[in-house]
This record gives sequence, C-alpha cells and structure tokens, in this order.
Amino acid sequence: MAEIIQRDGTWTFDGESVRIVPGRGKGIHPLREGLGERVVPLRALAGISFEPDRKGGRLRLRLRDGACPVLRAAGGRLKDTADPYQLAVEKDRSGVAEYFADEVRNALLIEQVPAGAVDGFLLPGPAVPVAGGGGDGTASFDGETVRLTWNWKAKEVKTSGGPVSFPVSEVTGVHWVPAIGLENGHLRFVRGDGTAPVRAAEYDLYSLDLWGLSKKEYTAVLVAAAVLVRLPGAAGRTAGPAQIAAPAAPPEAAAPAPAAPAPPDDDHDVLLRRLRELGELHRSGVLTDEEFAAAKQAVLKNL
Repeated sequence: MAEIIQRDGTWTFDGESVRIVPGRGKGIHPLREGLGERVVPLRALAGISFEPDRKGGRLRLRLRDGACPVLRAAGGRLKDTADPYQLAVEKDRSGVAEYFADEVRNALLIEQVPAGAVDGFLLPGPAVPVAGGGGDGTASFDGETVRLTWNWKAKEVKTSGGPVSFPVSEVTGVHWVPAIGLENGHLRFVRGDGTAPVRAAEYDLYSLDLWGLSKKEYTAVLVAAAVLVRLPGAAGRTAGPAQIAAPAAPPEAAAPAPAAPAPPDDDHDVLLRRLRELGELHRSGVLTDEEFAAAKQAVLKNL
C-alpha cells in the first residue's frame, strides 16, 4: 500500500484503487470539499504524474475520457486548485510522491489498463442532495427534481416568478461554464429538443448567471454532474456532447426575454456596472474588504 498525507488531502493506493480524501480548512477549494471522498478504480485511470517545482510539486491523476461525470461536466475548465484529481505536495514529501506515482504506474502496466476513452461512467456522480452556484441564485438537485432559487441580485424577469422547479426527466442537456475574466459564466439546463431560442443566462429562467466573484460558484459544476449521470438514456454509458452542450444557437446571438431590458453592449458600461455590483456585494457583506479590493482593481485595469 502507498499513501501520501498532505494538507491538501490524503491519497491512498491499495493496488486496486486510489482513495482520495480532500483536506480541510481555508485553503481547500469549495468544489473539492463539496465533492468529498472519491475512490478511483484502477480501470478508470489513464496515468499518473508527479510534477516537481521549487515548492514541492503536484501529483496529478489522469482519468480515462468519460470515466468521471464531474470532469465530463467541467469540460476541461477546472483550475488546478479545484481539480479533485490533483494534490499539492510539499517539498519534503517529493520522494513519497514519486514513490506513489511509481506504484500506480506499475499497477497500470501489470493490469494492462488501456488509456483510451470508456463507454460508461466508472465513477459515481456527486452525492445528492447537492446544491451550488452563486451569481444570481442557487441550483439544487435531490436526484429527481432540479430547483433554481434566485437571490436579490437576479433580474426581475427571474425574481417576479419565484423559484423554478422541474423534474430531471425533462432535462435533455446541462451546460456549465465558469466566469473567465470579465465574462460571466453560467449553469444552463436544456429542456425539450433544444430548439428553443437561447437567452443570455441573466434572463434565462433555466440558467444561473455566474459572476466569478467567489470560488464557491464552482460548486455549480457538482449540480451539473449530478444531473448529467441521471439524464434519460445516460445510465451505463458516457454522456455525449449533445448532453452537455447548450443548443447550437450561441447565447450572444439571441435576444433577451421581452419583459427585460437588453443588456448594454458598450464595454465601458459593462465595466461600470460590474463596479456597482461589486460595491453592493461589499456593502452587503458578501465580499470581504480584501476580496472587494482585489476584484475592484481587476475591473479598473480594464477601464
């Protein structure tokens, strides 16, 4: 048995699976905390590497394509600190990390595990009930029903109708994109045949608008993954692109809901609006002084 214990978490390999227990405390990403313990069978692995650096390094598990619903839902958009299959290694434990990687590699060679894609999920989705999100609301899923609850930052077109609930049997696709730079992200649920016009997430009753102001917004991908494994016809096989992608029409090309005003197109107006939003979040206590200062500085650089 090989084991490495770090502040970032604990990995144990018994020859058949890698058991991953995330660390606890301020430095652990909310996504990894929310996902919790993972047991990765050897047949789900495509490889492992230890990447040393001046501070120690990083152990990185490489899973076979389609094996994990969380990675499938994330679509390669997770940051290193959010990735549940990476472990930050302190400098004095580099030797242990290299030994751990060698043990897993040897087992993969002995068992002749193929590195190619799989036909079905080899790991379960996040445990339900699960909730996550941010920006203008929260998404929750109990295994049967998806519920979107709006907060005070949501547009009137959303808050006027109250929370939105629908059975997972009506969902035909789920799409998660994190906020990148000044571009908001979203968690979008596709219903029906996917031919309906796509609205911007801030006006869409079946989407969360993710602002990227907190790491906790990444927990929305856990809801996406939990829904993904329960989509009609998804059991026992890997979800295809149509199941995780939004409809073909790009959000930018569609008009917002008639009842809501069109979002400003001018970049300067967008930046000013973001500054006002940051100020409101700071005054309400959502952002700390440090978080507000950092976010404000990032916006001002683009003015």
